[in-house]
Amino acid sequence: MTAHPTNAHEHLLRELAPQVLGAVVRRYGNFAAAEDSVQEALLAAAMQWPDEGVPDNPRGWLIQVAARRMTDQLRSEIARRRRETEAHRQEPPDADLAPPPEDADLAEHDDTLLLLFMCCHPVLTPASAIALTLRAVGGLTTAEIANAYFVPEATMAQRISRAKQNIKDSGVPFAMPTEQESEERLASVLHVLYLIFNEGYASSIGEELQRSDLVTEALRLTRAVHGLLPEDSEVAGLLALMLLTDARRAARTGEDGELIPLAKQDRSLWDRALIDEGIALISTTLSRGSIGAYQLQAAIAAVHDEALRTEDTDWPQILALYGLLERMSDNPMVTLNRAVAVAMVHGPRAGLELLATLTDDPHLRDHHRLAAVRAHLHEMAGDSDAAAADYLAASRLTASVPERDYLSAQAARVAATRR
Repeated sequence: MTAHPTNAHEHLLRELAPQVLGAVVRRYGNFAAAEDSVQEALLAAAMQWPDEGVPDNPRGWLIQVAARRMTDQLRSEIARRRRETEAHRQEPPDADLAPPPEDADLAEHDDTLLLLFMCCHPVLTPASAIALTLRAVGGLTTAEIANAYFVPEATMAQRISRAKQNIKDSGVPFAMPTEQESEERLASVLHVLYLIFNEGYASSIGEELQRSDLVTEALRLTRAVHGLLPEDSEVAGLLALMLLTDARRAARTGEDGELIPLAKQDRSLWDRALIDEGIALISTTLSRGSIGAYQLQAAIAAVHDEALRTEDTDWPQILALYGLLERMSDNPMVTLNRAVAVAMVHGPRAGLELLATLTDDPHLRDHHRLAAVRAHLHEMAGDSDAAAADYLAASRLTASVPERDYLSAQAARVAATRR
């Protein structure tokens, strides 16, 4: 065994959690029980590894411990049923009870992608399936998932709990989907990957602006899906979007972790290899004729990345692409982003007029992004009082410390210009 510092343990456990859960669920088929067992295994590792060192095969160690917990739970449940009903025939076969310490199939295969498709269960609505998958595969907290859906944390907690119960009550096994079922669940799978990436690229909660572990995992899984479905234009579009967006990661924060907006980033820090790969992907998919939302978002990202200077950005093209995206999407965030493009092409007043249509939107009216964009456009229009007030309002609405600090600094800067 090799000792590692505690932060390395946390990172490793976060990375291994969905892989271990996928392996245990694949073997036993009971998602809720498997999740509890994996959590116990992770807790055991967190307590033991700092003192004893990380095992040579940490994934296999976690699977073995979780499987033993599952076996204990099954035996306990069987004993309870026997006492209550004396129905000895309900005892499952020994193969289901035996822990798999030497099971090479469990220990060597990464089941994260499989778990991704399994979580998009047929008895669940797409929204519930995505929320459950974000917890199981993405490792997001309930609060982070709630932020992605613009709902209170308590509401999201109930949604995830109901999703687990619905799977249990349905009697439909939590098992590997067929090829047809995988195709039917693909849209939900892609949306999950999109949300995992977004939370990693711009964390909605906490001290850090970015979570590289989530970005890396989202990219890894999307590459895997693309490998399975190389001809699917939306899969390629999502991968291109991630590559083109992640290419700017190094330029998004300063030395102290402070947020640097796109217009002020040092573009020499952008990863040209990722940009070239993303542009090649989206160029190929757009030529196929069928265009989806992820491809359009990737095309917008490509226009930004192709501009060597902020002033070289082709805003008319971005505005046109947002227009197409808005026609195929009911996401108010698309309209919010289009308002910025409208302001850059037709002036800030035109952008503010479009923003006014979002004032009563139930998803955005209390979201910091709406107040932040409005502040930016008021500043462009020369209205310092309104800009300072909106920057300050936005800073109070966000749960991200770097965003809060940036917006507060913007409010102070604009307010200072009035003196």
